Amino acid sequence: MSAPTFDTPRKIVAEALGTLILVATVVGSGIMADNLSDDVAVSLLGNTIPTGAILVVLITVLGPLSGAHFNPAVTLAMTVRGSIGGGLAVAYVAAQCAGGVAGSLLAHAMFEMPLLQASSTVRTGGAQWLSEGVATFSLLFAIYGGLRFQPSAVPWLVGLAITAGYWFTASTSFANPAVALARAFTDTFSGIRPIDLPGFVIAQCAGALLATAFCGWLFATRRGDSSDT
Repeated sequence: MSAPTFDTPRKIVAEALGTLILVATVVGSGIMADNLSDDVAVSLLGNTIPTGAILVVLITVLGPLSGAHFNPAVTLAMTVRGSIGGGLAVAYVAAQCAGGVAGSLLAHAMFEMPLLQASSTVRTGGAQWLSEGVATFSLLFAIYGGLRFQPSAVPWLVGLAITAGYWFTASTSFANPAVALARAFTDTFSGIRPIDLPGFVIAQCAGALLATAFCGWLFATRRGDSSDT
């Protein structure tokens, strides 16, 4: 039996919905964790576990439909490697950004907070940008390795990569331009100042492109062959 195929509108809706649920989880769990504990480490843990968990769910359910990018950096990488066309990539990125912002608004509504907010949390500087590059490289490394050797494990690999990234990077591993944009719209535990967004987005895209080039070489089965990643 051949795998099911889905039309473009369904793929775009899946990307918007997946990113919405992801951001609602990130922001909502951050609000809940911050409400329940004054200990920043405990709050970070309370933010980490739901984020990794929902990624496993979303990629498992929506991966066969749209590829479950939920991330412009992933979409950029998949466009560079020829997995999706440029027109669909643009539609994906627009859907991801819109879905992400909607996810922040939804989280605010669930906790009876003002819907429209602008973050005041400072996240800038070389260490933060390096962390975002490393986090996004690690995310794409997990995706490419999983696709190459164990496709069924990709949901877990992504969830675990982001879970680890929360704790080993100075930036807490946004690794996603759409999520970074959405988090600029929340002045809560997970926020980032809008003025700090460009540095994060540039670092994330650089990390994704570096991972694409490196994994294209690392996972090739023979010299000069990068088609297997």
